[in-house]
Amino acid sequence: MHNLNVSHISHHSFLLTGIPGMPEKNPWMAFPLGLLYILTLLGNGTILSIIKMDSSLHEPMYYFLAILALTDVGLSMSTLPSMLSVFWFNAPEISFDACITQMFFIHAFGIVESGVLLSMAFDRFVAIRDPLRYASILTSGVIGKIAVAVIARAICVVLPAPLLIKRLPFCRSNVLSHSYCLHQDAMRLACASTRVNSLYGLIVVICTLGLDALMILFSYVLILKTVLGIASWAERLKAFNTCLSHVCAVLLFYIPFIGASMIHRFGNHLSPIIHTLMANVYLLLPPVLNPIIYSIKTKQFSKRIIQIFFRRKGRP
Repeated sequence: MHNLNVSHISHHSFLLTGIPGMPEKNPWMAFPLGLLYILTLLGNGTILSIIKMDSSLHEPMYYFLAILALTDVGLSMSTLPSMLSVFWFNAPEISFDACITQMFFIHAFGIVESGVLLSMAFDRFVAIRDPLRYASILTSGVIGKIAVAVIARAICVVLPAPLLIKRLPFCRSNVLSHSYCLHQDAMRLACASTRVNSLYGLIVVICTLGLDALMILFSYVLILKTVLGIASWAERLKAFNTCLSHVCAVLLFYIPFIGASMIHRFGNHLSPIIHTLMANVYLLLPPVLNPIIYSIKTKQFSKRIIQIFFRRKGRP
């Protein structure tokens, strides 16, 4: 009778998981997670506000940074509803349609972020290789077209994934491994062949995130070659310093992603808590830390933030 009920409801809803094996500990995660989301909104909101207010920051590098901040907010907001539902309200059930909608946005924003990081690598290459024509090459129109292309690519490659999930029958357990919906997580609960889903997911990862990572690496090889051709050590150091924030953002995105992917494919013997931790780090950490990295490593931002802080502090 129990199996019959699971078979019936699994077509209409899934059950999300907070802390695996320790549901009673979920409330302890509510406030740390809430703090992470608040820091994400404050940090990225500050970045966007400063870029909008300060006309000296109306340059290609900062336009790309604004797009990255918007992407980070979108990625965080994609996981927020189900995270709050599980950890704050102890309501783990999510409808099938809501699950595949969330799945689409999480994967789409992940691919958009990868595309934005690649665009920022191209931006750094142009700035260092041809600084005199930098602003004329990367005009507002060109940046807008790059942004549209990055978003269109993400939508086109991710859209089939939820549709492939929707065609599958679910007659096993309806309990997902995380507090949000992922394609690979929902796929494992199907009671039919998922070979097409697995193959499509692998192709998407290789052709988007994998290709982007290789292109970013190639961009930095060209940047390194250009920088080493500069005679002055001071100029070399200055050129490298302009890339430091971007390198940190790239590592912050790709290292957790690779770690989460490796654990998902080869870490079946590991504790479910490790799987959950890595998946959450991959989705939650970059949106929190990217604004901090750029605020510390970019002089214009640190100066502007200090000015705003002391101006408010000095008010009667």
